[in-house]
Amino acid sequence: MKVLDELISTLDFNAPVKEVRQGVFHTGVLTRYCGLAATLPKEALRQKPPLVREPGSLLDKTAGALAGLAYSESLLEAAIGMATINSLLDVDLHRCAELNAADLILEKGEGTNVVIVGHFPFLPRVRERAKALWVIEKSPSEGDYPEIEADRFIPQADVVAITGTSLTNHTFEQLLALCPPKAYVVMLGDTVPLSPVLFDYGVDALSGTSVVDATLALRCVSQGANYRQIKGVKRLTMTKGSR
Repeated sequence: MKVLDELISTLDFNAPVKEVRQGVFHTGVLTRYCGLAATLPKEALRQKPPLVREPGSLLDKTAGALAGLAYSESLLEAAIGMATINSLLDVDLHRCAELNAADLILEKGEGTNVVIVGHFPFLPRVRERAKALWVIEKSPSEGDYPEIEADRFIPQADVVAITGTSLTNHTFEQLLALCPPKAYVVMLGDTVPLSPVLFDYGVDALSGTSVVDATLALRCVSQGANYRQIKGVKRLTMTKGSR
């Protein structure tokens, strides 16, 4: 994907690979900083093995080689790649605010048509305040729509929230192409790179994670923490035009 090319072109790979952890729900990589990404176990387990080609040898690779795994068709490898990209980003914290994605979506989605790509715990709150809410999910729960319906609902939306794992499964660019010009587009989740590169693709806000205690965050990843259970992190939002 072109977006991966551009993200990777901004990185300085002169950093050692210190740790790679792949838990059930999240993946963590420690290079210059600590980066996280969602693991996507349900989808990954449907793929043909080996899901990670060189387990046990990843610390011997360069940071550039690990970041390149973001292009892999294997979701587990791509998650390692995305976590590595996030571990190498020099995030401009002056452009970020401690704002949770749910609060931003609730604010922007009040009385409007909202599409959320990915199933998140805050959906009932959005449903109460939005004019209409359509949830697109690869593994749909009750009330969700399968991904094939994205081209039906996204063009109707005033607010579109897209999971950062769209970078991992390589659907990001096709989802952005469906967004109407007027839509407010948010990317959310641990996988989201807090990089202004994504604003060039029509994204208005990036709601991701900054790791402030790598030891604690990686311990949580290894012990099966879900998004809400990971400690040692801050939830940050970077908006287009912020300085």
